[in-house]
Amino acid sequence: MTSLIGVHDLKKYFPVNQGFFHSLLREPVGFVKAVDGVSFDIMGGEILGLAGESGYGKSTVGELLVRLQAPTGGKIDFGGQNIANLGESEIKGFRKQCQIIFQDPYSSLNPRYTVFQTVVEPLRNYGSLTKRKQMAEVCEALERAELRPAEGFVHKFPHQLSGGQRQRVAIARAIVIKPKFIVADEPVSMLDVSIRAGILNLLKKLNKEMGLSILYITHDLSTLQYVCHRTGIMYLGRIVEIGNTTEILKRPLHPYSRALFTAVPRLDPDYVKPKLDITGEVPSPINLPRGCRFWPRCLEVQALCKEEEPWQRQAGPDRWVACHLTGAIGESGQ
Repeated sequence: MTSLIGVHDLKKYFPVNQGFFHSLLREPVGFVKAVDGVSFDIMGGEILGLAGESGYGKSTVGELLVRLQAPTGGKIDFGGQNIANLGESEIKGFRKQCQIIFQDPYSSLNPRYTVFQTVVEPLRNYGSLTKRKQMAEVCEALERAELRPAEGFVHKFPHQLSGGQRQRVAIARAIVIKPKFIVADEPVSMLDVSIRAGILNLLKKLNKEMGLSILYITHDLSTLQYVCHRTGIMYLGRIVEIGNTTEILKRPLHPYSRALFTAVPRLDPDYVKPKLDITGEVPSPINLPRGCRFWPRCLEVQALCKEEEPWQRQAGPDRWVACHLTGAIGESGQ
């Protein structure tokens, strides 16, 4: 597989104003470093998972990749073009190749639009098709999203649909212009457990049949192995570990990754959950600690961790981890 998207040292800082006086002067008292030096690739036809707790920058990364937000710094290489610096007129052409599926199907659809009006909107933005051709394309997208028969859904409004059907409409809207890349931002977190498997199966099917590359953002770690080829783990704006999903789940190397996967419930009644190797409170994203930003919570912290920020280094075939601990890297990274 060849790389479709290359992200290099991507940053997004949000200014923080404190008090009325500072807001008038437009002088920020600090910055929330939501994304702070993130680098990774997404291959053509790959599903890459981005996991971690809420508030650590996952959704911001997704919005940056489809240019719903402008980066503070870094580079986003999409098909040989750096989209981080695109102007407003150029962004519209780029977005024909990428779409996003939001978390909440109840708020992502306009309640005054029918299903047809919702799904057809990208076609009208990027082309001038006849009404008959528009209806044919919309019905094809609905069929791909497994809303069958499509003719039974096109004239319905969102309030007439279930949560799972609404999310399938959102997916149909995302694929109707046949993009190369989709960001799925926690697409099943607002749905009933019984509905989630169907949506995840649909994403896998679209990945296979349409060759779609997908960034799958989640804090539900139990879905990673089922959906993703590779997974990156985020902590306070940085990717601390990335690699083959099965390998990361089997042997997480970074202390934060180990703590995350230890907390995942197991079906085995005889399973004895090990003690979490994590303690304390999450540092402020405005005043990040010097050195490794995880060290205040790490039980394996060393002196170097408090002084020097670790950067990703290879810990095996297609496996990278940002940690000073030689024990975390293991024999494969020696």
